[in-house]
Amino acid sequence: MSKQPTLTKADLIEEVLRLTELPRKESETIVETIFDSIIQAIQKGEKIEIRGFGSFRTRQRRGRTGRNPKTGEKVDVPAKRIPFFKPSKELKDFVNSEEAAGMTAAAEAAAAASQAHRG
Repeated sequence: MSKQPTLTKADLIEEVLRLTELPRKESETIVETIFDSIIQAIQKGEKIEIRGFGSFRTRQRRGRTGRNPKTGEKVDVPAKRIPFFKPSKELKDFVNSEEAAGMTAAAEAAAAASQAHRG
């Protein structure tokens, strides 16, 4: 199984740099500002909604009794808030249309390779 490519913060900075032709430092500031704004809003319990992309908010996770995997000992896990991302319908549709197109192309390539191998 091949490892999927990962888009990093550095990649996003490079993309801003490429599209805007701003200096690297300004491109870094733009990306950092967006991430910092999202983090600060989530810390305050605010919901962030980016139309066509999705929304970020927190969810409350109940406390529970867990288990230490090393010792098997029972441990109380306190209630906490966790960040949660909900993709928009547009994003879901886009991902699924791309995925379907990619799967179809892969299936066609496999069929062609199989045909070439036989004949």
